[in-house]
Amino acid sequence: MTAADVVTRETTSRAPGAGSVVEWPEAMQNGAVTTHYRAPGWLTRNVFNRAVAFMTRHGVSVLGSRVLAVQGRTSGKWRTTPVNLLEHDGRRYLVAPRGEAQWVRNLRAAGNGQLRVGQRVEAFRVRELDPDEKVPVLRAYLRRWKFEVGVFFDGTGPTSSDDELRAIAPRHPAFEVLPPV
Repeated sequence: MTAADVVTRETTSRAPGAGSVVEWPEAMQNGAVTTHYRAPGWLTRNVFNRAVAFMTRHGVSVLGSRVLAVQGRTSGKWRTTPVNLLEHDGRRYLVAPRGEAQWVRNLRAAGNGQLRVGQRVEAFRVRELDPDEKVPVLRAYLRRWKFEVGVFFDGTGPTSSDDELRAIAPRHPAFEVLPPV
């Protein structure tokens, strides 16, 4: 890849100095692969995520939080991050409010992972939702956690129209959590 093949984009954050510069290959800009990711700021990364992960590891689920464990797509090492597990219409879902996070890429590659709360470990497999399937899931997710993640959805909320939710759906990967095979 040459310097001409790379486009530099800056990610934004509300915390001063929390944005980071990310380089994306030009192929990603031409529709071959679309990516959207909003990096967490220092406070989220070093305080909030760690506090939620600590409590969840010790058996206290904060508003449905789990620790997601998934094997890295290149290293094979187990990677963990706190996530919100949505239960909606008798099914369970993981939604990536920040977009194409590393956990999303790892989960796509592995096809399975673990959800952890305290000593309880639940193995699962996933099926990624298409944009039309995401509409009711995103609405339910925003109804439950808009106070926490609403800033990542560009002003869209639980009362937004189906067309508005469908418009943002490609920027927010979502997976149905299924029993292991």
